[in-house]
This record gives sequence, C-alpha cells and structure tokens, in this order.
Amino acid sequence: MPRPKLSRLELRVMETLWKRGPSSIRDVVDSFAPSDRLAYTTIQTVVYRLEEKKAIRRVSKAGNAHVFEATISENSARSRMLDELIALFGGKRLPIMTHLIESGKLTPDEVREARAALDRLSEKESR
Repeated sequence: MPRPKLSRLELRVMETLWKRGPSSIRDVVDSFAPSDRLAYTTIQTVVYRLEEKKAIRRVSKAGNAHVFEATISENSARSRMLDELIALFGGKRLPIMTHLIESGKLTPDEVREARAALDRLSEKESR
C-alpha cells in the first residue's frame, strides 16, 4: 500500500495516535497543549481526511464517539517525508548530511548513532 502524504497537522494527529494508541477525536483534541489546542471540528476534519487516506481507521465506538487507530507506522510516515526531502535536493543526500554535520545541529549521541550505522553498513558491504 502506498504511504500517504501527510500535512503538518495530520502528522500531529498521527503522532498522538502513535503515542497514545487508539483514541477518540476528543482524546486527540485534549492531547494538544492548551495554547496550541484547535477546535474540535478542525481536528474532526483532519481525522476524517486521514481516514480517507487510509492512514487511520475506526476500531470501535464508545457511546457516540468513534475510536481511531493508526494503520501506518511512524517509521513509514517519516520515511516518506525523508524521501520527499531528498527528492527536493535532486536525489542527492550528501548536501543534507553535510548541513546537519556542519551546522552543529546533531547532538553527540546522534553523531555516535550515525557512526555506528555507518560501521554496520561498512561491515555488511565487506561481506
């Protein structure tokens, strides 16, 4: 199944479902900080849009409230976003990596993780 393209607000709703698991629209609304909280009807529209995209599905009903769960994984959604970012650079990954390294936006832990991933890849290629 193709991975749906998600807007920022759709991604915020998905993050709630990935973190909390199956949730009602009210649960999603309540997951936003009071200063960032949007109208119930706004979130309802986003949830229904995600349902049309098959990114979420209804799993049950509690009273009048439908409960929704994610049908795509967080990893799958993030992979799609990264693929789109790389496409913006003509498929070139190096400018993105270079920027992250030179800008100092990577934490020491992230640098260690990146080195470990490169080491694993090198080992795999040498076999």
